[in-house]
Amino acid sequence: MAREKNCEECGKNDLQIIAKAKLPTEYGNFSIFAFCNNMDQKEHVAIVKGKVAGKNNVPLRIHSECLTGDVFHSLRCDCRAQLDAALKKIARLPRGVVIYMRQEGRGIGLTNKIRAYELQDKGYDTVQANLALGFPSDMRNYDVAAAIIKQLKIRSIALITNNPDKIGKLLNYGVIVKKRIPHEFGKTKYNRAYLAVKKKKMMHLLS
Repeated sequence: MAREKNCEECGKNDLQIIAKAKLPTEYGNFSIFAFCNNMDQKEHVAIVKGKVAGKNNVPLRIHSECLTGDVFHSLRCDCRAQLDAALKKIARLPRGVVIYMRQEGRGIGLTNKIRAYELQDKGYDTVQANLALGFPSDMRNYDVAAAIIKQLKIRSIALITNNPDKIGKLLNYGVIVKKRIPHEFGKTKYNRAYLAVKKKKMMHLLS
């Protein structure tokens, strides 16, 4: 019986494709890739439509995990709407990728995100709440996402994002970003202030 390959076998600061399977969804048919990862020890996945290896201008969305939005359909944020819209968009195209990053709460984790929600209920905005808990406004990093793009052998991407910081960080890790595809979805009466802070304090490119 073959011994299971695990992250200890990947080597230091390494990421490799370890499993691939078909993923039929309500939006269309994809493949899902899993990785052994010694860069941050988290389990990230890539959801892929079509052939992306060796291709340029591959539409690509990096989505940070949001349990409250993605699973429980919270209206405090726009995460669920953005994820659904990205999958729908890519399902209609010849090729594309959604990288699902386990970076809950902009990197502070689920429990701390709920603590931040508690502060927001008392009048803090999303940035103020993170700072009050002793965290930066955004702890996410994109070195693993860049490594995933390279493992998929993508030459260049069209990044589906409103966040210029995400573009800058990917460029710093050697990813060729040919263009930005705007991605505004999920505005509700519950997240107006949240989106306003994204635009004003985090410089997201929102209307």
